[in-house]
Order: sequence, then C-alpha cells, then structure tokens
Amino acid sequence: MSGNGLISSIRRLINTEERLRTPGPFEHLRQQMNDVLGDGGILKEVVQPGEGPPVPQDASVLMHYSGFLEYSDQPFETTTHLKYPQMMKLGRDVTLAGLELGLMTMRKGEFSRFLFQPQYAYGDMGCPPFIPAAAVVLYEVQILDFLDSGQVDSFIALSPEEQNTVPLSTLLEVVNTVRSFGNRCFHQSRYDNAKDRYKQALMLLGNRDTEGDAVKERIQTALLPLYLNLSLTELRLDSPHKALKYGNKALEIDSANTKALYRCGQAYLELHEYESAQTCLITAQAKKPFDSDINNLLRKVAMCYKDSLDQQKDLYSKMFSDLRAN
Repeated sequence: MSGNGLISSIRRLINTEERLRTPGPFEHLRQQMNDVLGDGGILKEVVQPGEGPPVPQDASVLMHYSGFLEYSDQPFETTTHLKYPQMMKLGRDVTLAGLELGLMTMRKGEFSRFLFQPQYAYGDMGCPPFIPAAAVVLYEVQILDFLDSGQVDSFIALSPEEQNTVPLSTLLEVVNTVRSFGNRCFHQSRYDNAKDRYKQALMLLGNRDTEGDAVKERIQTALLPLYLNLSLTELRLDSPHKALKYGNKALEIDSANTKALYRCGQAYLELHEYESAQTCLITAQAKKPFDSDINNLLRKVAMCYKDSLDQQKDLYSKMFSDLRAN
C-alpha cells in the first residue's frame, strides 16, 4: 500500500471513530422532536405550522418532500425541483409507511421534519444502492394542498340507485372535491384531465333525482361553476364550439352571469362571429362597466369586426369592378 493510501485509510478510520464518539446530526434532531406513535419509530418537528383539519385517511395530497441520509447534504429523493408535484393518494402512491402515517398528522401549509426508524422506512434490507441496510432516514415535507378523495372513491363505488339515497349534502361535497381536482389539473395546464374531472362531476349531478324545487335549485347552483369551468377549458383546448355550448348552458341557469357572457364572447370571437360576440360583451359590460377584461375583449372584437367589414367591402368592390370590366 502506498503512503498516501495508508494516510487516507487512517483518516477514514479516525473520522469513523469520531462519529461513533460524537452524537450525529440525527441525534441532535431527536432532542427537539416529538414521538408520533409512542414507540420512537416516527419522530416529528413542526418547522412551520399549517391550518385547518389534518390530512384524512385515503386523501390525495399535493406536497413537496425530500429524503436524506445522515451526514448527507444532498437528498436521495426530492420533488422540490418540480413546479407541479404529482398529487399522491395515501394507501396507493405513498409507499413509505412512516411517511403516510406522518402525513396524517399534518395540516395544509405545514412544513415538518420526520425521522423514520428502519421499520417505518426501508427496513433492514434498505434499498441498494441508495439506501443502506437498516437506515434511519430524515424527510422534510411541506403540504401544499390535499383533497378528501376517500369520500369521492366511496361515493363513485355506489350504484346510481345507491347514490340517490345518499344525502344531497354529501353529493355536493363529492362534486366540489372532484371539481377541485379539475381546478388543480387546469392550473397545471393539464386541460384534458381537467375536462375529464369536470365532466365526471356533471355526470354525478345528472344522476341525481331532482324532486322538489329546493333540490333542483341546489343542483343548478352546483352545475353553474362546472359549466363555466368547462367553457374555459374548451377555449384552452381550441374548441370554441364546445366552449360556446357550455357557456350557453351556464346562461340558461343565470342569464345575467358576466363570466358566462364573457366566455360566450370569447367563443364567438374565435368563431369569427363578431356581432354575436359584441352582443354578449356589451351585456356583460352593462353589469360590470369597469371590468378591464371585458372592456379589453370588447375593443378587440370591435377591431376584428371592423377589419372583417373592410375586407368584405374590398371583396365586393373587386367583384363589382370585375363585372363592370366584363
């Protein structure tokens, strides 16, 4: 063995011995953490408290997380580089037992650290080559949002007849959760996925028996934002005909709804039906005269309408000129 090799080996041995004598970073963390289960397997430190109720069992969670080994500055896995992390369902997508149990102690907006003993992490075998055998791991977790998808799953598993026996309030909660899923997809520019969620919510409402004016009114109230969302989604998908269809359905529920009028105005503009677009937008402007979106779109429609009329005028002039020449 060369002299340099011997010196390196001695240094590694000294460093290992020093680590054994000196409490490691995880040991320091333990002193300020709480025991979640009482067996020392999951320790937690709340860095930034959240608000609202804790994450329920079977929820779908939107979160950032990073996993670390002791003495490592770099995570062995992380989602912090993702602008839109994947929404993960407890019991299916979250496979680490300690992480799943830890998540159910957290609230929206919370940022916490967890130390997981091997039995709640990667076990005695570890996960070579990244996780050594019987490794204690640190996870840093931030809850961005969560949805109670367990309630949705249970409701959808029912037959249409069984769904009709469930209280209307439960149906509306389920529909609101499905729409929230759609909104999450929309904000991530996953428009086809958003559309599927909104249409699923429409189907659930459509399966409901609407006996009595009070029930019908509550169903109509729940349908309105879905039609508006679908109209906007179809515009993003370059389907103005479908956007117009859903915009008009929203207007059937609320003829003075400015969002619906605006969506129809957008759809008519895409379809080059400028006069119809103007009619919708002028009606919307009368309701909200200082709305910049409505006023700006109205100006754009007016310019397009003028250009269209000018082109028609030029075309007719050319046609008459050709006729006179003949």
